[in-house]
Amino acid sequence: MSKKKEAQKKQPEVNIGTIGHVDHGKTTLVQGLTGIWASRHSEELKRGITIRLGYADMVINKCPKCEPPNTFTTKNICAKCNSKTEFVRSISFVDAPGHEALMATMLSGAAIMDGAILVIAADESCPQPQTREHLAAAEVCGIKNIIIVQNKIDIVDKKRALKSYKEIRAFIKDTIAEKAPIIPISAQREINLDILLTAIQEKIPTPKRDPTKPPIMHIIRSFDINKPGTLIEELEGGVLGGTIAQGKFSVGEEIEICPGIRGEKEGKQTYNSLITQIVSLHSGETNLDEATCGGLVGVGTLLDPSYSKADGLSGNIAGKTGSLPPIMSELTLETHVLERAVGTKEQAKVKSINMNEILLLHIGSAVNVGKVISTKPTSVKVKLTRPICAIVGSRVSISRKISARWRLIGYGIIIS
Repeated sequence: MSKKKEAQKKQPEVNIGTIGHVDHGKTTLVQGLTGIWASRHSEELKRGITIRLGYADMVINKCPKCEPPNTFTTKNICAKCNSKTEFVRSISFVDAPGHEALMATMLSGAAIMDGAILVIAADESCPQPQTREHLAAAEVCGIKNIIIVQNKIDIVDKKRALKSYKEIRAFIKDTIAEKAPIIPISAQREINLDILLTAIQEKIPTPKRDPTKPPIMHIIRSFDINKPGTLIEELEGGVLGGTIAQGKFSVGEEIEICPGIRGEKEGKQTYNSLITQIVSLHSGETNLDEATCGGLVGVGTLLDPSYSKADGLSGNIAGKTGSLPPIMSELTLETHVLERAVGTKEQAKVKSINMNEILLLHIGSAVNVGKVISTKPTSVKVKLTRPICAIVGSRVSISRKISARWRLIGYGIIIS
């Protein structure tokens, strides 16, 4: 099999998020599994925390001879019996920031997650504020397949490890994670990662997707890959990073990006879609001829890189020209409000959404601010500060400002 066909076969087919409180070891876990440090932005390296969404791919292989829990590995040769392993599937990890000020970034990532690993450090009491907030966000975003990792067991004694386990069990009672497995690990020392791989295979299956539908890609990152001083004739077009929700894309196809870029017409703000051509497709460091729905992909285009630099196109949707959902500047949402706001120590009770209230909305990978212009007992109508491209029936997370911070208060379903 050619290298390109092998890469096509091994394209990631599922997105798994690593979520949880800041400094509990999410990025270290991703590195232990993939060998990639997901926080690659210079400011992240300097401060030691994840700021933007991190990403890394992993291959799961199976040893044909070993019995569980030694069946699955990320290596080509089994460490237990030296047998050659067999490819099972590839996974993309979305590493979400744990700091409370970066909750909006976490919610953008949650919109594309098929499952999540909730990382909880054994050396701190549970729940920490963002442990609670991230689990609530997973519930709001409809993520049902969850694994809990009890990290840092190498730096606590047996008594604390057991107490931490009991705290976690009490915390997840009556939540979507109540039946989730709790796996004690050390991400730093790579202890019990084989057990985690087995849990991933059992608890986070690849969702059924329809490759025959018109392709839709949620853009979560965008880049200008040209270095300063590059000659004009050597400049490369903008690169899009994201996940294909349905359908498939091929090199050479024309695509449209909506709602596009901001402009002005007759003194009014407008948005204009961008039309370009796919010149390359990437899965990790390997080029593809075709990218199917599932994990994270990179799409090279002919776009002016000034549009794509510094995540300038994140939150947009890409698809075949003329096939994308309508662009909306107002949304009617069927609302589902949480009993209490999450992320705050006081756990404030959530009041009804009011007329003229300003809300922060996450629609797919897009972040938008809207003003409530109409309310009913079970729905609200919101006027957006900028238009979005969205599908009726999509889930939208809703946050309001509480004590000068955006706090998650529930979700809505787009009904018109």
